[in-house]
Amino acid sequence: MDIQGFLIDLDGVVYTGGKPVPGAQETLSWLSMEGYPFRFVSNTTRVSRQGISRRLAEMNLDIKPETIFTPAIAAASQVRRRNLSRIFLLSTGDLHSDFEAAGLVISWDDADIVVVGDAGDNFTYRAMNQAFRLINRGVPFLALEKDRSWMDTGGLSLSAGPFVAALEYATGRTAELVGKPSPVFFQMALDSMGIAARQCAMIGDDAYSDILGAMDMGMAGFLVQTGKFRQEILTALPKPPTALLPSLAALPAILKNRDHS
Repeated sequence: MDIQGFLIDLDGVVYTGGKPVPGAQETLSWLSMEGYPFRFVSNTTRVSRQGISRRLAEMNLDIKPETIFTPAIAAASQVRRRNLSRIFLLSTGDLHSDFEAAGLVISWDDADIVVVGDAGDNFTYRAMNQAFRLINRGVPFLALEKDRSWMDTGGLSLSAGPFVAALEYATGRTAELVGKPSPVFFQMALDSMGIAARQCAMIGDDAYSDILGAMDMGMAGFLVQTGKFRQEILTALPKPPTALLPSLAALPAILKNRDHS
């Protein structure tokens, strides 16, 4: 496989538990020096793109906002293309700013579309029930991601997926997925680099959303053993990843070995 560029997950790959993965910044600098284009594709739905970049800077990780692709950015673009303007947003943190920057209005009652991300403690009965009522009325339903869990500073924690599943079960409607492993989401990042899926490798810690999702599109899948990686999930995969890396820091050696093989 002729790998010319990379899509890289952030949480669990570049950093974990609020700290950089050892050697991650050095690997990113090496990729830049070697001329490999790369973009960051994160299913993070608690923080805006600008907020993510600021948090990374606090960890001494130099990652510009325009290189970060999140489900909120993709969802805002999709909502605008459908000529909708008022969204019921179930989220937390400053995620609303990505939608407001796109000219969209956050609405509780009079919403054109329901958008569900990882709302954390905002997954209250009242908020879930309002989403349920809107969806039952026929309002379109977007899921920013359907991840089961993520590695928080306090340990493995519920992500948006279980709450999206609850709304799907209650309404009988299936949410339209915007984040990983949606091909539309991956393609948005690929297009920004001007390369095809077959020329790209996805580097992630989620065997399903990151690796299988990317491989189903024709990309290589490099699974790292940091973040939420668990051996039992790897064993249960229907097909193995293209490569298994101890961490992002191992990438340069993997590429050099491929070049010489």
